[in-house]
Amino acid sequence: MWLDVFDLRDFYASPLGRVSRRMIGCHLRTVWPDVTGMSVLGLGFATPYLNAFRQESSRMIAAMPASQGVLHWPNDGPSETMLCGEAELPLPDYSVDRVIMIHAVEFSEQIRPMMREVWRVLSGSGRLIVIVPNRSGIWARLERTPFGYGRPYSQSQLTRLLQDSMFTPIASRAALFVPPGKSRMLMSSAPAWENIGSRRFGAVGGVVSIEANKQIYAATPGPEGARSRRHVMITNE
Repeated sequence: MWLDVFDLRDFYASPLGRVSRRMIGCHLRTVWPDVTGMSVLGLGFATPYLNAFRQESSRMIAAMPASQGVLHWPNDGPSETMLCGEAELPLPDYSVDRVIMIHAVEFSEQIRPMMREVWRVLSGSGRLIVIVPNRSGIWARLERTPFGYGRPYSQSQLTRLLQDSMFTPIASRAALFVPPGKSRMLMSSAPAWENIGSRRFGAVGGVVSIEANKQIYAATPGPEGARSRRHVMITNE
């Protein structure tokens, strides 16, 4: 069951939500420091994290599943959001260079069809980042944040999901090490928590993040024009 888009918006407008956006946003920029000239797709509720890439990307799209709802974004210009079925992205094949999935995988009731759609629209040299609540983390155990809803994942579970969906994991990381409290002192110390946690306590971060690229299989025509895939894998590094 998807969280409502208004609940997600209100969380990111709160002090704890702003801390989450800053910590996860820094993590994303570390992984992708430059997306100049690339098309970027956010799937789920990714708008809090897409702003950092807007000035560089050639095209920016925020796809919000129909079960979640949709909001206008960005606030300072024409809308770049679209409402879609979680397993039906209205985009051409190989049309996106970078995909960010957040507040998506843990809620999906059609997880494998959704991942196949992401595979379809991602370019041959494209990259994907999936961010999910960490099954071992504190954030997944408390319902005061969106990370306490849906199905949390371990690193190995998310890795298997990506592999089964024809993606090759490149690197896995954890983020959001600050406890989800409301103390101003706690939230102001979030960068220190992030620095120490990322170096020493990766297993207990609030979220698991895996970057992956797509496996490409050669296709040959089958009977009556149908396509069958020969398992000749080419991995784009």
